[in-house]
Amino acid sequence: MSAGAVPAERPGVVAALRAAGCVFAEEEAAVLLAEATDPASLADLVARRVAGEPLEVVVGWAAFCGLRVQVGAGVFVPRRRTALLVEQAVAALRGTGRTPVVVDLCCGSGAVGLAVAVRAGPVELHAADVDPVAVGWARRNLAAVGGRVHRGDLYAALPAGLRGRVDLLAVNAPYVPTAAVALLPPEARDHEPRTALDGGPDGTALHRRVAAGARRWLAPGGTLLVETGAAQARVTAAAVRDGGLRAVVVHDEARDATVVAGTAPEDTVPGLARCAATHGGVSRDGPVAP
Repeated sequence: MSAGAVPAERPGVVAALRAAGCVFAEEEAAVLLAEATDPASLADLVARRVAGEPLEVVVGWAAFCGLRVQVGAGVFVPRRRTALLVEQAVAALRGTGRTPVVVDLCCGSGAVGLAVAVRAGPVELHAADVDPVAVGWARRNLAAVGGRVHRGDLYAALPAGLRGRVDLLAVNAPYVPTAAVALLPPEARDHEPRTALDGGPDGTALHRRVAAGARRWLAPGGTLLVETGAAQARVTAAAVRDGGLRAVVVHDEARDATVVAGTAPEDTVPGLARCAATHGGVSRDGPVAP
């Protein structure tokens, strides 16, 4: 049933969500009403959200870069700020002149790889994650674009034949400092895997590992893109330079999004867009939307 079909239900849903502390109660109510098939299913969806389940898990999908990414319990839900990583990836792939090799490392649900494949395809897409739950969701999401999903710890998951062939290495590894994980919203802290959130003492533990090995996997002129936090950007960029790549920090204030772009030597990858948004940013993503 649609939200418009049951207008009498909407005020009660909004009130229930507000009472549970949902900041975006109006928007979330619209999503739940659109997803419900009958009053009983609506009551179940609202009860799950009121109990604290993330909205995206309740409805089974997250809106990301104009796509619906399938998600469920125990997998990292893609954030809207990560659209900056996708935009930089698409820009880096322009003018490749052949089918580029793309790797979505620490892929979670596969949202980044999916969005890049849809916007910049055709690509030879590989995705990898250490978490078997994430691998399962990534396989669901990437099947339609021919993506191959591997399980393992960072580069150990990848087929050896990719070494030196990767045109784009997109990485959304965790970058929340260990001590700050407890301060995250409960939707993340209580429902997403710790391995997808905890970036080590300063938030850059995995970034340093990724940067140290990237050059061996990148093709000449290939690009490494790492989402990071504004507080971690300097350390992440230094690690990328230490790994033998040229590093640029890209920041979008409006989305509170930061990406470090590293370029392998011997070629120049054109088109890396640099965002210079100056209007106020947000510190938390809003609800899903179609």
